[in-house]
Amino acid sequence: MTEKNDHEPHNAPAPDWEKRFRAPRVSLPEWAEDAPDRSLFVSNATGTYELYAWDRATGAQRQVTDRPNGTTDGVLTPDGRWIWWFSDTDGDEFGVWKRQPFGGGDDEPATPGIGAAYPGGLALGRDGTAVVGCSTDEDGSTIHVLPPGGTPVEIYRHRESAGVGDLSHDGTLVAVEHTEHGDAMHSALRVVRLDGTTVAELDDTKGGELELGLSVLGFAPVDGDSRLLVGHQRRGRWEPIVWDVASGEETDLAIELPGDVSAEWYPDGSALLIVHSFDARSELWRYDFARRELTAVEMPAGTVSGATARPDGSVEYLWSTAAHPPVVRSTSGGVVLDPPGAKAPESVPVTDVWVEGPGGRIHALVQRPAGEGPFPTVFEIHGGPTAHDRDSFTAGPAAWVDHGYAVVRVNYRGSTGYGREWTDALKHRVGLIELEDIAAVREWAVTSRLADPSKLVLSGGSWGGYLTLLGLGTQPDAWAVGLAAVPVADYVTAYHDEMEALKSMDRTLLGGTPEEVPERYEASSPLTYVDEVRAPVYISAGLNDPRCPIQQVENYVNRLAARGATHEVYRYDAGHGSLVVEERIKQVRLELDFAERHLA
Repeated sequence: MTEKNDHEPHNAPAPDWEKRFRAPRVSLPEWAEDAPDRSLFVSNATGTYELYAWDRATGAQRQVTDRPNGTTDGVLTPDGRWIWWFSDTDGDEFGVWKRQPFGGGDDEPATPGIGAAYPGGLALGRDGTAVVGCSTDEDGSTIHVLPPGGTPVEIYRHRESAGVGDLSHDGTLVAVEHTEHGDAMHSALRVVRLDGTTVAELDDTKGGELELGLSVLGFAPVDGDSRLLVGHQRRGRWEPIVWDVASGEETDLAIELPGDVSAEWYPDGSALLIVHSFDARSELWRYDFARRELTAVEMPAGTVSGATARPDGSVEYLWSTAAHPPVVRSTSGGVVLDPPGAKAPESVPVTDVWVEGPGGRIHALVQRPAGEGPFPTVFEIHGGPTAHDRDSFTAGPAAWVDHGYAVVRVNYRGSTGYGREWTDALKHRVGLIELEDIAAVREWAVTSRLADPSKLVLSGGSWGGYLTLLGLGTQPDAWAVGLAAVPVADYVTAYHDEMEALKSMDRTLLGGTPEEVPERYEASSPLTYVDEVRAPVYISAGLNDPRCPIQQVENYVNRLAARGATHEVYRYDAGHGSLVVEERIKQVRLELDFAERHLA
C-alpha cells in the first residue's frame, strides 16, 4: 500500500477544495408529526456526520450521537419525546436501534428482543408501538411489531427482500414493500394489520411477469383515513396514485409532468407536496385534492435533495446547484437552518450535454476549469446504479475542477430520472451496457476538444467504482488512469459475501445466482478482464463494507500484483464510505496525487 502526504506547508491556508468538505452542512430537518417544533437533522459540525436535536421554540440545538465513524440514521417519535437512531459497528450497517430522550439523557435499547440485523425500515406509532424491519443472511427479511413495554411479535418473513413502508396514522395498518416474486428492482405492496393478517395487496408485476414497480409514499395523516399514497411506473415513469386500502379504489392523479414525480402529504391531508425531477434538476408543486390542480411552489432553479410541508402550509427544502452550496430554504422566506462557521466556496456551474448513444440520447453534466481545452478530464461515474447525477453541489468533482480538470458525469442506461425503460435497460448485460454509454460520451468529449485523449481518468465509487474497474479491463486503450472507491471487483465473491438485500438485487440484475448463470457473472465481473488492464489503478476500500466486501477487492488486487501492474490500494477502517470529513479529504487528496503522478 502506498500513501502520499499533503505537500502543502502546515501553516498554509487550506485550499478551496478542502474548505468545501469542511464547511458546516445540515440535512433537511425532520420534524415530529405531533410536536412540529421538535426537529432532528444531520450535520458535520464536529468533523463527523452526526445527529442533532433542534427545539425550534427555544432555538436550542444539541448533538445527539457521538461515534468515531459517525451516525446518520435517526427518526423522531410522533410525539417528539424520543429520538431513535441506528447503532452499527464502524459502518458495517449491521446493528440495532437505540433511543434517547429528545432533551438529552442516556441511550437505551429501543427494540429489546429483536436481534442485530441490517435495517429494513421502521415505523413508529402514536401509542409507542414500533414496526421494525430486519434483514439477515440467515432469516432473509422479517418484520416485527413491538408494542410499548411488550414482547416483539413477528408478522412477516420471506427469503426475498422486503421492508416496512409506513404505519397508518391511527396505528392499525402496516404497509409492506416486498419482492416475493423475485424481482428486487420492482416491489409489490401488501397492507397488513398489526397481527400480520392481510388487508389488501397491490402488485403491478403480476407475480413477476411485468417489470413495473410500486413504492410506499405514506398513509394519509388523518385518523381513520385508509388512503395510502403510492408511487407507480404504469406510464413509464414514477408518479403517485392514491390507493384506498379499505375499498380498493385507486385514484389516478394524472399529474402531467414530463419527469419522475414523487409526493408527500401536507399535514392536514388536503394536498400533496410534489417533487418533480427532470433532466437532472428539480421543481416543487402543490397538488390540491379539492380542485384537482397543480400550483407551482416558487423556488430558484436547481436541485431539491429533500422537501417537507409544515403545518403552517410553508414548504422547507434543501436546495443546491453544482455552483452553489446547499442551503435549507423555506417558502415563508429566508434560510431555515444556517450552521455556524465559514461557508463553502462556490464552484463552477454544469453544462448540459446530450450525446446520441446505442440505446438513445445520453445526458451528461460537464464542469470546465478556467482556460482553453483540451483538458485532462475525469469521468466521475455515479453509483447506484439506480440513481443519477444532478445539478447539485458536490465537493469531489469541484476539487478536480480546482486542479484544472474537466469533469464529466454520465447518466448512463440504468440511471433513474429518464424513464423506466432507461433504468431497466442494464439488466442481463450488467456493467457492459453502462460502459457503452460512457464510451459514447467519451468520444464526444474528445472530438469536441473538451478532453485530452491522453489524459482521461475513469473514476467512481460503489457501482461507479465497479464500472471503473470493468471499464479499465474492457476498454484498456481508452483510459490513462483509473480510480475506484469501494468497488465490486470480483462479482462472484462479492455476491457470496455481501448483505442479503444485495444478493436479491444481483439475482434480479443477472438473472440468477453465480451457480445458476455463471456466464453472466463472468461477463460482468472486473476480475475476468483484470489481465487486460493497462492504466495505473488506485483502489480505496472500507474494511467493514457489507456492500462491496473487502475480500473480493483483495482478490482483484492480488491479480494486479501477480503481473506487476501499476496499482495502489488504500484500506480504511469504515464501511461503504466514510462519515468523517478529514478521512474524506484524505481520500480525495490521495486520488488527486495518484492522477497527477501518472498523468505527468
